[in-house]
Amino acid sequence: MIDFLVIGGGIAGLSAGARLSAHGKVTVLEAEEALGYHASGRSAALFEAAYGKPAVVALNRASADYHHTANGGYLTPRGLMLLGRSDQVAEYNADVADMDMTPISVDEARAMVPILNPETVALAAHHHEAWDIDTDRLMQDFARVIRANGGAVLTRRRVTRISRGAVWQAEAGDVFEARNIVNAAGAWADQVAVMAGVSPIGLQPYRRSMARIPAPGDHDVSGWPMLMGVGETWYAKPDAGKLIVSPADADPVEPQDAWADDMVLAEGLARYQEMVTEEVTRMDSNWAGLRSFAPDRVLVLGPDPDQRDFIWCAGQGGYGFQTSPAASQLLCDVVTGAAPEIEAGVVAQLRPERLR
Repeated sequence: MIDFLVIGGGIAGLSAGARLSAHGKVTVLEAEEALGYHASGRSAALFEAAYGKPAVVALNRASADYHHTANGGYLTPRGLMLLGRSDQVAEYNADVADMDMTPISVDEARAMVPILNPETVALAAHHHEAWDIDTDRLMQDFARVIRANGGAVLTRRRVTRISRGAVWQAEAGDVFEARNIVNAAGAWADQVAVMAGVSPIGLQPYRRSMARIPAPGDHDVSGWPMLMGVGETWYAKPDAGKLIVSPADADPVEPQDAWADDMVLAEGLARYQEMVTEEVTRMDSNWAGLRSFAPDRVLVLGPDPDQRDFIWCAGQGGYGFQTSPAASQLLCDVVTGAAPEIEAGVVAQLRPERLR
């Protein structure tokens, strides 16, 4: 008998499974051939504690120590730079305040990123407390905890039917019986709920596109910060000696194996191109991922109020990796009856009850 059957093998399911595996037998079912295939495998992988709604920021801050110290730490310095035109002062000021950034001169910005165009970049700010996350190691370490505690992490196990008698039964090639289901299915979480006879919570997946381009002007980009346009209209981040550029699109779509829209990518690359001196001549590759949000854009963590053995771990949006240590611990605390370390008002903002 499985105590916690986790549906979804991304960062949400693996972190939740790892925490719960200290309290019962855990089995994680991932539909695809590899863990983290969808949103988790297509993340910008940045830890920025001030990014998100207040409840998300609380989870970010509660996750910081784990990210910095657990298993030798998962973070390496990156930094974040905000860039704007002269006609974007109001938006720039709002972003600086929201993300606790420090205004800097254009000359200071160009000293860090020499390709910035002084004819278009009029506003700049920097925040050094932003880090790259070793996402693959984080996921694998959570999976290792599950296995070490006697659980299982299975791939190519797409759930096709869920029923409930004395216990839950989920068909995924074999039939798995469990006392509790943990719904960590990302963009498919509402579909899993409906399959289980549980009311959906209104999750909406949004597509985000990415392009990988060669290092501009053959610069060594490894020490550059992540660049972000005012209002998050684009961003660029060093990655394996190249740059990932995104239009920061958020087009609502159905749950799917997402692909990049060529026109959206072209528009995003043009917004990036406007702020730099080096021309974009080619893309090495492109892809897209889904960021799935609840209506209030805050995570959904805890038992369903109408079906207490159906546990939500959904709505991570763009915050899944950076919130995972605290979000998974909170989920475990709520399920096992332990007292959460996070303030009660924040916990209430994360529970499924708020959406009923």
